[in-house]
Amino acid sequence: MANLYRDTGVVLRVQKLGEADRIITLLTQRHGKVRAVAKGVRRTSSRFGARLEPFAHVDAQFYPGRSLDVVTQVQTVDAFGVVLVDDYPRYTAGCAVLETADRLTAEEGEPALRLYLLVTGALRALAARERDAALVLDAFLLRAMAFAGWAPAVDECARCGDPGPHKAFNVHAGGMVCARCRPPGSATPSGDTLRLLSALLHGRWDAVDEIPAVARRDAGGLVAAHLQWHLERQLRSLPLVERKARPVEG
Repeated sequence: MANLYRDTGVVLRVQKLGEADRIITLLTQRHGKVRAVAKGVRRTSSRFGARLEPFAHVDAQFYPGRSLDVVTQVQTVDAFGVVLVDDYPRYTAGCAVLETADRLTAEEGEPALRLYLLVTGALRALAARERDAALVLDAFLLRAMAFAGWAPAVDECARCGDPGPHKAFNVHAGGMVCARCRPPGSATPSGDTLRLLSALLHGRWDAVDEIPAVARRDAGGLVAAHLQWHLERQLRSLPLVERKARPVEG
């Protein structure tokens, strides 16, 4: 019993194990990524099966096992899935948040407090329904890449550090590039798109609200391309995210 430990975490994904068990992958506050067996949770009589679904923010107790730890107790902190599952744009954005967090924490047991806080903050913002789901996702992805050391340069040249604003963006180069450093094939996003990227990265939501909505799709495309280039694989959930620019009023 002395080996038992508790932690608060977000369920990133679940996998079937045997006839009634599941392997639960969580991103926790103190222990980073934890994979643990939840015994009997697929039975209708399970005491906490419904609490261990993706998007669940839980306080859990674990018993260390030989290969995988075992979940022994679960208490719900936030039931984000109840709100998100019936809202397609927010659900798909939330799925992209969980998948990104899972990919960025390859090593189990390594503390990742900053990423944990980013994930819970993004899910809480999606559940609150106060901001566009795609914008919440892009802000999360930019900050998650900063956590991983991959943040795109948005205010200076990625190669020489010359202060911006600059007009070109190149994923392979690391973000914005000046005219001298610009590689062939660089994108030339609009000024509004570049301002949106900077505002999302730095959490300036007052500035985000002032940028025309037509810039959102281009910004989202650059963020997705930058993330997936560094991950060296495509996220399955990103193509499902809706990125509809609201019509310009006038």
